[in-house]
Amino acid sequence: MKLLGRKNDDSGDDPAGSASADDRAATSGPASAARAATAPKGKPTPKRSEASRRRGPVAPAPMTSAEARRRRKELRGPKLSREERKAEKAERRSDMAQRRERMMAGDDAYLLPRDKGPVRKYVRDVVDSRRNVLGLFMPSALGLILVMLAVPSVQVQQLLSPAMLVLVLIMVVDGFFLGRRVNRLVDEKFPGNTESGWKLGFYAASRASQLRRMRAPRPAVERGATVA
Repeated sequence: MKLLGRKNDDSGDDPAGSASADDRAATSGPASAARAATAPKGKPTPKRSEASRRRGPVAPAPMTSAEARRRRKELRGPKLSREERKAEKAERRSDMAQRRERMMAGDDAYLLPRDKGPVRKYVRDVVDSRRNVLGLFMPSALGLILVMLAVPSVQVQQLLSPAMLVLVLIMVVDGFFLGRRVNRLVDEKFPGNTESGWKLGFYAASRASQLRRMRAPRPAVERGATVA
């Protein structure tokens, strides 16, 4: 009779117990061997306190504005002379002018993301090769606003307000037909194009609404030219 909480030392009298012990030894042998063969980690994971000590002490925040200015000067490095500052500014202006000139010339590496790609270049050429009613929107709107400010009478205001609405309506209609034409030409030249027709139409209309000399990149074709 076995008592609870007491080990059974008579293992020889219990063949089932010896068999289960042999089974445990047989099953635990390969597993323990595999665990022993597993390579340990290269190094233990450091604690937070150890990691903070390795980074070194952190400088306290500046207490005064003078101390903050002194730290900024130290971070900027050695002080440049007046001639060195002038040379640095001139070099920076020259670099910016060169980048802008390449962007205005249509160099794809210097264009804005909205202007990059052969599809957008083709759209620009199509817009620049035709006379657009949208190009009259800015000067016409500016003229109407100047007239409204110069002649602040009720009769003039009543006449100019409908004229402004008619002008906006004409611009919207012209932009709609321009977008349709541009999308049709793009589909014919670039059958695998995946750009949205709405985006291409809006891009064409926004470029056509600008004055020709203010367009960026500058027009690469003349008015009336055939765009292939």
